[in-house]
Amino acid sequence: MNLKRTDVDALNAVLTLEIEKSDYQEQVEKILKDYRKTASIPGFRKGKVPASLINKKYRIPVLVDEVNKLIQQKLNEYITEEKLNLLGNPLPKEQADIDWNGDNFTFDFEIGLAPEFEVEPSKIKGITAYEIKTDDKTINDQIDRIREQYGKLVSKDEVSEGDEVTGVFRNDEEEINTDATFPISKIKGKTNLKKFVGSKVGDSIELKTKNLFEDNSDLAHHLKIDFEKKDELNVPVTFEVTEVNTREKAELNQEFFDKLFGEGIITSEDELRERLREDAKKQFSQQTDQKFLTDVTEELIEKTKFDLPADFLKRWIANNGENTLTAEEAEEEYNKSEKGLRYQLIESAILQKNEDLQLKFEDLKEYAGTQIKMQMAQFGHTDATDEEVEQIVARVMSNQEEVKRMSEQLQNEKMLQYFKDNVKAKSKELTYEDFIKEAYQA
Repeated sequence: MNLKRTDVDALNAVLTLEIEKSDYQEQVEKILKDYRKTASIPGFRKGKVPASLINKKYRIPVLVDEVNKLIQQKLNEYITEEKLNLLGNPLPKEQADIDWNGDNFTFDFEIGLAPEFEVEPSKIKGITAYEIKTDDKTINDQIDRIREQYGKLVSKDEVSEGDEVTGVFRNDEEEINTDATFPISKIKGKTNLKKFVGSKVGDSIELKTKNLFEDNSDLAHHLKIDFEKKDELNVPVTFEVTEVNTREKAELNQEFFDKLFGEGIITSEDELRERLREDAKKQFSQQTDQKFLTDVTEELIEKTKFDLPADFLKRWIANNGENTLTAEEAEEEYNKSEKGLRYQLIESAILQKNEDLQLKFEDLKEYAGTQIKMQMAQFGHTDATDEEVEQIVARVMSNQEEVKRMSEQLQNEKMLQYFKDNVKAKSKELTYEDFIKEAYQA
């Protein structure tokens, strides 16, 4: 068996594999002999079927199977020994029908080679590292929202601003007859709002669906109409008020603190504010880190120039799935995946040059243990023993899907820190609202 490589260019090559009779004959004969011992063919006793009949019936299927095994084995060995960095898998070249009655066979395979290039994160420019200010207003607003969430509803007879109303929307022509509950702060426009304020239980309010709610999704939800109709529906409806409630905010006392964080963990309003400030910082940092990582990734893809064996990859995509794709379909799939492939190659190049970024089993175990301790602490279990944690880690590490998820998460964290250390970014501090506007042009 002989394998020869012919380079087409720096990114494409052809592997030519020659298989001779001596490479497969012994194994094929052994299998056919075993078939003869067990074959059950009408007119012949078991084990007495003529060898010529066995050869005629089974030789070519056995030969094809054994040759395919040799092909796969030799290709894998060659790729490993030569340390080839391939894109996709070897792709058989089209050839005329193979004469399986012959003795020697030749097969050609196209391969796509990964390009060689340098990645230089330190030369990236124009990246902003955002930091969100957790000012007093943000904390005050959050405390108000939490107090409302944990507050209690008090029934009323008359609607005032800030109240929550329950009632029935009706329109016979559109077959609308639905119960709904919502805070009147979601109603759009002063005219509509005035119709609610001052109304009493039992009153019917005349409204129009157009521009009734600040968010038209609420219109679809409360009137139970098709989501596609929410922006176009413009019909009169009545709303019969059946219930009015105001929400009294929860008091800032120990009972409230214990409900939020567990018994005795927070004991004062100052501690509550500090805890919310820390939590907000963590939450905001996740968003700013993701924005930073996305921006760096996009810039690396844009600025790291290298060619890909595009024609080969399109042919490989066309023939690699369950169903063969047309050339147009394969090109569309390639265009969708090209940026992702480029970043995979960039990340791989960075990992090869930085051994400390490469995931090791012990790193993953330690990471799993840290995550488990954090989750247990959230549920008040802060005194878990090392043995308890190790048992949970062992169960987690036996779940392939969970290991894959954690590996991706830990690798992202390592890459994020690497970029923070190596990319020269401009720092910018701003409020959360301004961050959303600037970062996402909202």
